[in-house]
Amino acid sequence: MSATVRIVFLGGLGEIGRNCFCLEVERRIIVVDCGLMFPGQEMPGVDLVLPDFTYLRANADRVDGIVLTHGHEDHVGALPYLLADVPAPVYGSALSLGFARKRIEEAGVLGQTELIPVRDGDVRQIGPVECEFVPVTHSVPHAFAVAYRTPVGTILHTGDFKLDLTPVDGRTTDLPRLGQIGREGVRLLMSDSTNAERPGFTESEISVGETLSDLFRDYPNQRFVVASFASHLHRVQQVARAAVNAGRYVAFLGRSMVHNVTLGREMGLLDVPIDRVIDIDETPRFAPGEVCVICTGSQGEPLSALALMAAHEHKYVKVSEDDVVVLSSHAIPGNEANVSRVIDSLHRAGAEVVHGSNAHVHVSGHASREELKFMLDLVRPEWFVPVHGEYRHMVHHARIAEEVGVASDRILVCEDGDVVTLDAATAEVERREVPAGYQYVDGIGSDVEQGVLRDRRSLAAEGFVVVIVMVDATTGEVVTGPEIVTRGWVYEAEANALLEEARTVVKSALVQAAGEGATDFDNLRRVTRRALGRLISERTRRRPAIIPVVMEV
Repeated sequence: MSATVRIVFLGGLGEIGRNCFCLEVERRIIVVDCGLMFPGQEMPGVDLVLPDFTYLRANADRVDGIVLTHGHEDHVGALPYLLADVPAPVYGSALSLGFARKRIEEAGVLGQTELIPVRDGDVRQIGPVECEFVPVTHSVPHAFAVAYRTPVGTILHTGDFKLDLTPVDGRTTDLPRLGQIGREGVRLLMSDSTNAERPGFTESEISVGETLSDLFRDYPNQRFVVASFASHLHRVQQVARAAVNAGRYVAFLGRSMVHNVTLGREMGLLDVPIDRVIDIDETPRFAPGEVCVICTGSQGEPLSALALMAAHEHKYVKVSEDDVVVLSSHAIPGNEANVSRVIDSLHRAGAEVVHGSNAHVHVSGHASREELKFMLDLVRPEWFVPVHGEYRHMVHHARIAEEVGVASDRILVCEDGDVVTLDAATAEVERREVPAGYQYVDGIGSDVEQGVLRDRRSLAAEGFVVVIVMVDATTGEVVTGPEIVTRGWVYEAEANALLEEARTVVKSALVQAAGEGATDFDNLRRVTRRALGRLISERTRRRPAIIPVVMEV
């Protein structure tokens, strides 16, 4: 029987986030990335969205390791939830492991894993697969492409990448090595599709530093508050460098920002003079023009440091006309409304607000069209699967592959749940072969089922009505009530006539039911719900949840 390799996609295809796939060789499994996604407005009460780990839980004994391409939350954030049920060693750069370790420790599952750091160019044997870690440039330091050498040939996964020729840390994408891997033969390439619709080349990260320096020069007397992703240490470095060069002190704000900056400094990835760093509670002692606060909250998170500042609810920093606030990031799809709200709040507070729409304060960490073409032409894969992006991004990436000469019948546009099987001759896709739906996390980690989410959406849209009535246990005669309490259907103080009509209708229906001898409580509840539901539909064309409470005396 000829050797086969299976690639099982659990997340990240047709969406931004939840990046996770499995590489199966000789019945052993390597999990590549384990990311989360932040909930949209259609997911009320949900804190995080994870890949569906049903397949991995059922095959936990076959998992030899987890490989992290880089340290962003959409690639590592779901690790604690997977490790709780699937113990396995985790391989990644020291920085990626440092970012992940804190979450793993907080979840109490550090004993379920071994964190194994890898360096640029390292080759590790994970189960039956030889894995080579090739440096690539991204918006977080120490990102990797990984070449997996399998019995059917080399599978190359770029991870998230860009071709930045002047990165902040000098660590460029290793194009010579990727070219050599391509000449040796790449059976299948999986490549980042996020910016496949964007023409040209993605600008260098270093260009943002020039804009920041200009801003500090243009506003010498205002305090600066710069919001960025806590993991974007290259951006944090540039903000801090520009601030220090402008004679300012730097304060870091936000739990994840403080943690990641501490980790970055310990690893030598951040160079901020210690005598220019102050604690956030010291900032009131300095003139506004002497301070730069670097904080979290660039995505408009309601309880983030930036949102609290804008609302004048932060303990140490309250935004005013003495501030210039810089949002040095791009809104993640689904977060646009939150970001707009925070920008409005900052303007109401009197601040000057600078963001990607009015100044060059952010560049993407993902390759644009010409870079994607270059990667495809450099590697020359036999088969190609676009990954990491919404469906339209992957379709555009597939078209790019055709433009550079990959045969259309060797380009596979897949979705979550699909399985690609490679053998010595061909590649085939089995559609929706494994469970790959959303797993919702609410509160301290409990799973939220689809039914619960559906009820929440209904309550948010329609509200609820509670009917309380007391009846004689023997005759079914109404003794007290009905009393009607409603939330989200009508405003009780302004709907007395409607509520009084509802009481009359319910009481009449119960009297009729009692007269017909239908006095058991289940029947009385059904009668109550049916009568009230009919009235609500006729009067308001709404369908709130109706909760009948029938008590006996």
